[in-house]
Amino acid sequence: MKNWFRKFSSEGQRVRLLTRRQVLELLVLTVGSILTVYAMSTKVIGNSANEPAVEPVANLVTLSAEDYSRFQHTNPMHARLPCLLCHRRDDNSAVPKRSGHTPCSGCHVQQFAERSGPMCLICHTNVDTGTLKAFPPLRSFSAQFDHAKHVRQTGCATCHRSTRGGAVLSVPAGSQAHITCFQCHRSGAEVGGRNIGSCNTCHVLGRPTRFAQLARPSTVNFSHSKHIGSGSLNCASCHSVRAGVARTAQVTEPVASMHFAPARAPSCASCHNNKRAFGPADFNNCKRCHTGKTFKF
Repeated sequence: MKNWFRKFSSEGQRVRLLTRRQVLELLVLTVGSILTVYAMSTKVIGNSANEPAVEPVANLVTLSAEDYSRFQHTNPMHARLPCLLCHRRDDNSAVPKRSGHTPCSGCHVQQFAERSGPMCLICHTNVDTGTLKAFPPLRSFSAQFDHAKHVRQTGCATCHRSTRGGAVLSVPAGSQAHITCFQCHRSGAEVGGRNIGSCNTCHVLGRPTRFAQLARPSTVNFSHSKHIGSGSLNCASCHSVRAGVARTAQVTEPVASMHFAPARAPSCASCHNNKRAFGPADFNNCKRCHTGKTFKF
């Protein structure tokens, strides 16, 4: 019995010693893991000023999860690049051209190494054949226009055309506006030492604004072509340009009335006063404006 107790006691000491060793090893491993995670999750500054800092784990995760399936002009890295780095102006084509892989592959080396990756499908429908998608519409930038600056260089007829029997004027809009704008904004064209052939001459980052391709029709039986065709009138006879206001309010409109228009406001009555043109005093002229069975304008 005594011999068995000694043996049991000896075995018990051995078991207790082994347990302590395991605890010590486990403690060492735990502390080491904590220190490793802490070092990776915080920015560690090098001993030297030239030694780069280690990025936080959170940032590394964000970078690895970047979405390369669509292009964004608003990306800070893209926004600082010149427009003509990516958009070619070989001619005055209305639809811009892509410049090829070079601008993108210079920064996105890893993404271009992955054949058929999400970045490739931004422009290609089929990477193997090189088939390109149609050039996308405006998504992340809009166009700015100042009538006051342009009327000093050219006339209204450069941009606006009489259409629908002279009832309304056309307004350059969409990609087709390039055809009109490129009459002056040719590739490499300059005004006062400034290049006016670059995209950022007209386009600014932000939500795209849609504009109608036709001016708002007059509420009266009116024809631009008849009035301008007379030779005695031009756009400035009825419209004036206001600088420094929103695009939709830059050009004034006369009051489309000659019977009840305010006395000092430009209106049809400004000319139709029975002196310069027929006016309300002669009822034989009523049907020149009032048409139809309801006698409305």
